[in-house]
Amino acid sequence: MALPAALFIKKFNYKSGILMGLGLYAVGALMFIPAARIGNYYPFLAAYFILTCGLSFLETSANPFILAMGDRETATRRLNFAQSFNPIGSLCGMFVAMHFIQSRMSPMSSAERAGLDQASFEAVKQADLAVIAGPYVAIGIILIVVFMLILMMKNPVGKISSEGLSGTLGPTVKRLWNNRTYSTGVIAQFFYVGAQITCWTFIIQYGTSVLMPEYIGRGMEPGIAEQTAEKNSQMLNIIAMICFCSTRFISTWLMKYFKPSRMLALFAGADILLTLGVIFIGGRTGLYCLVGVSVFMSLMFPTIYGLALGNVGNDTEIGAAGLIMAILGGSVLPPLQARIIDMDSVAGLPGVNVSFAVPLICFVAVLLYGLSQSRSVAGISD
Repeated sequence: MALPAALFIKKFNYKSGILMGLGLYAVGALMFIPAARIGNYYPFLAAYFILTCGLSFLETSANPFILAMGDRETATRRLNFAQSFNPIGSLCGMFVAMHFIQSRMSPMSSAERAGLDQASFEAVKQADLAVIAGPYVAIGIILIVVFMLILMMKNPVGKISSEGLSGTLGPTVKRLWNNRTYSTGVIAQFFYVGAQITCWTFIIQYGTSVLMPEYIGRGMEPGIAEQTAEKNSQMLNIIAMICFCSTRFISTWLMKYFKPSRMLALFAGADILLTLGVIFIGGRTGLYCLVGVSVFMSLMFPTIYGLALGNVGNDTEIGAAGLIMAILGGSVLPPLQARIIDMDSVAGLPGVNVSFAVPLICFVAVLLYGLSQSRSVAGISD
């Protein structure tokens, strides 16, 4: 939906795109009410589809909107600051999921549910669906309030870069493709998002492979050891996200003194070293290296985004859509890493260790982009 969102923004303006995104997000969230009552899969799928269409509109609108709200020289730093609040939302989402959804749902297993009579099963199902729908309904109501507040605010930027544009999509895409800073930025963003998702997803498998043998060695039953290892690995993932959030604020401040492109290259280099530790050192040290990876991932998404859009001129909206579509890396690369994990052992190393060669390659791509921009005209003026 990023491309339709970009075309909508071209026709109207960034504020309209944000309002459309908030509206679709709120409608999708509130659709959980009828979906929960119907109790079938497809109404939930429809609700999620509309909700995520809204998210796509919001990201395609908000990021370039923030870039346009001030001097070009500070645009990347401004976007980093705004995006510093994203991981806070992710942590809040984890908290809500743990305390307002998972802890309130029926603990019955699938086998136990299968043994219930129809009336008892329906009662458990409806109770669980009501629990799931609750937070989404609350978010929907909050979004309606935010929608009204933004609707009443004066657009601080106006109809930016909507005039003097080519009337067709083809020439715009061609210009963007020929813009080396932009096109390589999309590739770097693809690999960065892939690295982020793989590191945050498979820290559970890596942590379990490290901690479970320790717990069994202490006399813990294998089943309990596995559950404990998974739980503690998830806690380490939360710690990693807290580090990610904190460092994004710190790196935004550091951009007052250092070029964003050079910081991007430096942070990517640090993540390459840490990922090598994950692969070859292993054990608890490797696990702590994996937590440390999040520290240096912190500035990558908004910095790549800001650098890539730094000199696209009137093609900003379509350019933003391309960068949002680059999050496809988060869907393509994790299954590849999962296949390596399933190998159990590769060249004498555990498969889960070797699987982190996938984010390693991703960080190399980000490093190359950071180095190329630090040497270019765009890098000098970022």
